Order: sequence, then C-alpha cells, then structure tokens
Amino acid sequence: MAVEQYADNLDSMAGVEFYSGILCAGFVNAHSHIELSYLRDAIAEGGGFAAFAESIGRVRGNFSEAERLSAIEEADKAMWQEGVDAVGDIVNGATSFTTKATSPIHYHNFVEIFGLRECNLERQRALLKYPNTSLTPHSVYSVSDVSFREVCSADTDKPLSIHFLESPAEKELYRGCGSLHEWYSRVGFECDFLHHNSPAERIVECIPSDRSVLLVHNCEIATGDITMVLNHFKAPVYWVLCPRSNSYISGIEPRAVELLRRYDRNINICIGTDSLASNWSLSMVEELKIFHDIPLAELLLWATINGAKALGIDDKYGTIEVGKHSGVVNITGVNLENFALTPQSKAQRVL
Repeated sequence: MAVEQYADNLDSMAGVEFYSGILCAGFVNAHSHIELSYLRDAIAEGGGFAAFAESIGRVRGNFSEAERLSAIEEADKAMWQEGVDAVGDIVNGATSFTTKATSPIHYHNFVEIFGLRECNLERQRALLKYPNTSLTPHSVYSVSDVSFREVCSADTDKPLSIHFLESPAEKELYRGCGSLHEWYSRVGFECDFLHHNSPAERIVECIPSDRSVLLVHNCEIATGDITMVLNHFKAPVYWVLCPRSNSYISGIEPRAVELLRRYDRNINICIGTDSLASNWSLSMVEELKIFHDIPLAELLLWATINGAKALGIDDKYGTIEVGKHSGVVNITGVNLENFALTPQSKAQRVL
C-alpha cells in the first residue's frame, strides 16, 4: 500500500474508487468498556457519578450471559465498520474475550483492579492468560493503598489506564465530603489512601516516573494537577477524553480540553468512548463532533496516532504508511471549505 499523487485523469483508470469526504487512518479508541455493552439504555442519564456507579451494581444482574455476549459482538462489529482499528479496553472478567479472539480489531485489555476492603489480585491475574492484557488500578478512589502501589510498581513496560478526576466527588473525597464520601460512609467503606491529600498527589506518589500512564476523563483537572503530573513523569502521559460519556452521566461539558491545550499545544490528548452503559454509541466521530472549535486536523491526530502511541502500537497503527496495518476510514459530511465536521458527518471503513 502506498500514498501517491497523480497528475493524470483518474476517471479512465481501471480499479479506481472515488469517495466523497476525507480519508484518514483507522481510529484508535483509547478507552472503552466493551463488556458493559449489554447495559445500553439500562441506566438513566444525568444522575451524577455516584448514582451511575451504584446503578451498575444494581442492574448488571438482570442480563443473561447470552445477552451480554450478543451485545459485545454487536458493539465490536459496529466499531470495526466505523473505522476503529484498535481499542484500549477495560475488562473485569473473561466475557469479552470470546468476541476478541476472532475480531479484526486489536485490543489492549486493561484488567481492572477494584477494592477498598480487599482486592482479589489473583482472580484478576488469572485474566492475564489472554493476549494483550495487563493490570491497572480502576481509579484513585476505588483501590486500597497496598493494591494500588503493587499494581503501579510492577516490573513491566505496559502502560496504566486510570480513571482520573471524572467528577468533583473525587477531589471532595480527599477533603472528607461529597457524594462519594457519603456513599462510602453509608456502606461502611474506609479509604486508607487519603493521606495523599489529592488525586494528583496519589498518582505521583504511587506510580514510578518511568511508567507510562493513560489518565482517563480529566473533567475536573486544574492547572496545578497537570503541572504536578507532568513534573513527575519521565515516561509519556496521555490525557484521554470521553466527552459524551461525561455528558451522559453528569452533564459535564468538556472543559478540560481547552485547559490542556492552553497548557501545552503538544500535550498528548487521546479520544475514548467509554461504554454503552454511559454513551449512546461507540462512535469516534460523534466524540470528535463535541470539539467543534478545534481544527479537524488536530482532532484526527487525537483519534489516531496519539491513541496508538498511548497503547504502544504506533509501529503498526495510527498513520497510513507502508509497513503499517492501519485501516483507511472515509469521513463523509465534512465541510470542505472550513475542513470541519458537521452534524451529518459519519465514518465508514474503506480498507
């Protein structure tokens, strides 16, 4: 495969296909939970983060294994057709691996560690037998201190993927107030990590500086959080934004994007879709439409090569180059005068 420029008329050349729109490399969805696809439309919008987390625990038992598998297969197929080449996928069990075994999508599976009372690391380590898997803490508010440190300091070159400052409740928890604090108090959970004083402090005090990390959501980051994190890490830090999920759960606008871009225009921003439990679809183009004030060329870097670098697969994906495995996506409904997405924009795999 090659990218070439022709001066001759292509109309008469055999085998030439014409597309209306723009072509780009296959997308990399840096953060998803495909195993939760069965929860589509099962959780009400706008209840806030604590209510969303509690709702998952309440409704997840209402679905059969067959329903779960069918939903995963459908979501995987839709992502592929819309041009997704690779996914940074969060897993808590083995359900999604049946689909992934035959999927053309490359999945890096972040096996998530949970637990304030006790983390069953052995149960989660059992999932490492599947291809492209590594352990990661779920977040800075849901994992005990010992387990968080153990997973983050493991001797591996695999990145971490951590839910970070998704809601105001995370910072409030470290101050002894807010909806997470109230929920934990109600059910008897105790946090042994609050001596870190803030979510950002916990990140830099527990994760080695040479460990690459994806920080996911970032809705409530401040300039001080960015500075603290970037001053600590020698390895790359990737800031993953999932704007439609944040809107679905809490009605939060993607304010973090301008803060990150003002801090450093070369900062590593990636795009994720989160799950169908908290989103209307897993469409990367629909996520990009949210950032209507940002140049499309920049958005496409976030949705392709930046995500590939974050997952450590940029030698194979993220750009259209000879020797790579990247697909080719056609985005239609583009305003070609302004080179911008429109409400009608859609993505379809060409190759």
